[in-house]
Amino acid sequence: MSPFGPSVRRLLVTAVAVGLASAPFVLGPYTIGTLSRILVFALLAISVNLLTGLTGLPTLGQSAYFGVGAYTAAIVATRLTDIGMLQLLIAAGVSALVAVPTGWLAVRARGVVFLMLTLAIGEIAYSAAVNWKSLTNGTDGVSGIPPVVPLPGMPALELDGLVYFYVLAVFLVLFAAVSRLGSTPFALALRGIRDNERRMSAIGYPTRRYALTVYCGAGALAGVAGALWVSVQRFVSPGDAGFEIAALALLAVVIGGSGSMWGACAGAALVWLTRDYLGNLEAVAGRGPLLLGLFFVIAVYTLPRGLAGVRLPPKLTRKRTA
Repeated sequence: MSPFGPSVRRLLVTAVAVGLASAPFVLGPYTIGTLSRILVFALLAISVNLLTGLTGLPTLGQSAYFGVGAYTAAIVATRLTDIGMLQLLIAAGVSALVAVPTGWLAVRARGVVFLMLTLAIGEIAYSAAVNWKSLTNGTDGVSGIPPVVPLPGMPALELDGLVYFYVLAVFLVLFAAVSRLGSTPFALALRGIRDNERRMSAIGYPTRRYALTVYCGAGALAGVAGALWVSVQRFVSPGDAGFEIAALALLAVVIGGSGSMWGACAGAALVWLTRDYLGNLEAVAGRGPLLLGLFFVIAVYTLPRGLAGVRLPPKLTRKRTA
């Protein structure tokens, strides 16, 4: 549910769309690169939200599939093809395949046990990235990744602004697809599992199968985010599959508002900007994690529904919608 009226919502969507489309024409390369990373991180946050907000399965394991997608795209780019669409599809497929057995184990648990299982999956993925040196190059990571070519026949994207448009296009397509999912009977069943799984089981829903399906879908989405990450960074290392990425993604969902897609995106932007911008200001240099912790505490006490739960004053809403 949106906190704003229809007219305010349309105005905000238009402003955000115009801002995102015009950003490369008014901002510098570093800022555009940061925006590209925020969009990638927002996709990862949306994948976390599918499990945490929609299904009621808080996870710390999406960095594993993010890392699988990133390494898959890097290997495909360096050894097979630089076509971005193929990298995205292969990364999504491999991440979903990895999610099948790991998800089969994880969805048998709920609550804290599920959270710990996903944390263990993330740590296993990180350990594999460090130790499987013949494939991942160990702690040195995979470098020398060529610029991405979105589709066959198109030129390679070497400028930050062009890469940004590529990331933005993929982000918008996936955002729209997941938004459509939210109004389907499948999503309603997931909300039912979140709110009362016993009742859903009693009326005949195979809840574990539903949970595994959304788990694999969220894994594929995280894998696509990983592939986009490689297109932006042209480098991947074990840290991209580590606990910090998983914790930040979950933090973004909590601050943004669990269950809200736009809230997850807003939370992702806030988390990333705090870590990379505010944390580097002279007055608070090196205290990015401290600022994130403060934001989290403030959000818990003042915004129990996160940024998505913010409501405009009734008078202001009536004036804008009149």
